Amino acid sequence: MKLSLIIPTYNAQHYLPALLEKLKEQTVEFELVIIDSTSSDNTAQIVQKYADRFITIPKSEFDHGGTRTKAAQIASGEIIVFLTQDALPQDTHTIENIVKVFDDPLIGAAYGRQIPYPETSLFGKHLRAFNYPETSHIRTINEREKYGIKTVFLSDSFAAYRREALEKIDWIKDGLISSEDSYAGAKMLLAGYSLAYAAEAVVYHSHSYTPIQEFKRYFDIGVFYNREKWILEQFGRAEGEGGRYIKSELRYLQENRAYLKLPEFFIRNAMKYLGYKTGQHSHYLPQKLITHLSMHPGWWQKHSSTNHK
Repeated sequence: MKLSLIIPTYNAQHYLPALLEKLKEQTVEFELVIIDSTSSDNTAQIVQKYADRFITIPKSEFDHGGTRTKAAQIASGEIIVFLTQDALPQDTHTIENIVKVFDDPLIGAAYGRQIPYPETSLFGKHLRAFNYPETSHIRTINEREKYGIKTVFLSDSFAAYRREALEKIDWIKDGLISSEDSYAGAKMLLAGYSLAYAAEAVVYHSHSYTPIQEFKRYFDIGVFYNREKWILEQFGRAEGEGGRYIKSELRYLQENRAYLKLPEFFIRNAMKYLGYKTGQHSHYLPQKLITHLSMHPGWWQKHSSTNHK
């Protein structure tokens, strides 16, 4: 199967030397497609000699789902691998290990394991341990009663899609504020495909968000699920998964004897919950306030007319 690897970039020169070197070492061949949002640094100059296809779009036109779809439709691969600029393959088999799951014709999409960079905060490290365990699995729509909203989980940082499956779900639509991976996962499950987690395909990727950043991130997630209510109706409420996460994080802090982090634990999770609930009711809020609450204020400039009911 022919592979295409797509990386959306914006001011990525800090990440590119290590990333491009790792990609050159991979054990499988692929078409490298870069779609750049008019970077103001040296991103374009660095990647043009490596990329098989280099696409430039105005920064104002970037869209989490639509930009990936634009690049995927231009790419020629039967399997489309998406990688963010801040994700770094752990070894030479990373890409090979995520695409080999597509030997199963029922797999529509797959995501790999993410492990934290060494400097990541304890909370960031737990997030990776919770979402990306050491054991691979495959999930189908028949397991939605067991896994709830977690059934649709993918990752926009490191995931692969079967082109045929993307075509069947009419691609990843434009206009999603975030969670385009969950949108695609839900659509594929409903279309009869399975989703795979390939624990052997590993990248370094992590964040050390502040509590305020957590609020903003979950605000956008709340906005997403309010606009895509069909996902919650089909797969269950996100709060159930949130409860499991909180219990796991508390155990993680105890295991690491990080007792001084407990006040931050309560503040951080309160901010997540408040952000998520506020995002679900964003249509009642004034536009000026929303742009301060969201992690993607630029998105609201394009979609402000669709916010209020």
